[in-house]
Amino acid sequence: MQKDKKFVVSFPHIGNYYIPIYNLLKKLIDEETTRILIPEKMSKNTIDVGSKSSPEFICIPFKYNMGNYIESLNRGANVLIQAGGGCRYGYYAEIQEQILRDMGYKFTYITLLDPEGINILNVYHKFHSINPKLKLKDFVSYFLFTIKVIHILDEFETYIRENMVFEKEKGNLEKIHQSFLEELKNVNSYKELYFIKNKYFKLAKSVRKEDNQENYIKIGIVGELYTSMEPFSSLFLEKELATMGCLTKRYTTVTYLLFEKGKAQNKLLNKASKYVNYALGADGLESIAHTLELINDGYDGIIHIKPFGCTPEINAMPILQKISQDENIPIIYFTFDSQTSEVGIKTRLEAFYDMLVMRKENLNRNGREIYG
Repeated sequence: MQKDKKFVVSFPHIGNYYIPIYNLLKKLIDEETTRILIPEKMSKNTIDVGSKSSPEFICIPFKYNMGNYIESLNRGANVLIQAGGGCRYGYYAEIQEQILRDMGYKFTYITLLDPEGINILNVYHKFHSINPKLKLKDFVSYFLFTIKVIHILDEFETYIRENMVFEKEKGNLEKIHQSFLEELKNVNSYKELYFIKNKYFKLAKSVRKEDNQENYIKIGIVGELYTSMEPFSSLFLEKELATMGCLTKRYTTVTYLLFEKGKAQNKLLNKASKYVNYALGADGLESIAHTLELINDGYDGIIHIKPFGCTPEINAMPILQKISQDENIPIIYFTFDSQTSEVGIKTRLEAFYDMLVMRKENLNRNGREIYG
């Protein structure tokens, strides 16, 4: 019986990355002793439960993760996985663990990131403790396969995100996307993975799109990584923009964070050299450099998003305001926490969109308009 398993493993949500995590865990565990508990879908209960057990002024990713953990622990989980890092979040594992133990929960806590970064051998030993049958060579093989799954997930979701607005019959790409995710959850080989990739890219590209794609409002999204990649935490901002008729672009994905961000630091600093001489920590530099890149690519406006209290993004905001004035580009700022009003966000978003439409019409009629 599933309920009689010795280990019940769960983990926090972040976007659709729970799918490659689930796929990896299926390969790492011993099914005779362990089952995987996919965390419940993000909901208001998740953030409410997480907020009640978290320090008031801590950032929202911490609160969402705590909500995920508590919901899973209440459903029987006894092994929790934590993978946060990159800013203060890299120090949250110990705090989260202590709070949960103080609440009376008993569990094993596996952190994937050490203070100095990810160490494959250390991570292997942690999983070996719950599955003594796991061999190092198999672990490395599964880990590398998961990286490829994540890369293809990011590639496909970027295509969906940047083309959803052009659909002639709304909803087709979303249906294709959901079928893609279901198949990806159980992929077991590179052959299967590439078959799924080719199949769904072909389906997505066959969806009928509008011929005139030049008149759409183009909005770039920059800011903190969690609110960029977990749609519930930003109140489904990207989907709302697509519904309004906006083409959106964001850079932040797991593929970018793991494999591109580090190599791009010097390039980003050079791009932003007019405004900063040093990295601001976490995603602060990226917010500035990518804003300049989006302006250069002809985007009509920029949305900056962050959790309440995110220091690197707070540091970036005055610089973004200066860029807004210098480059004559509208930038709007959204901060998310457990008390953020969905109605308030939607109202501001609609007003921003309307302003961009009027501004674009004025620019088309009169040439350059002064903003700010």
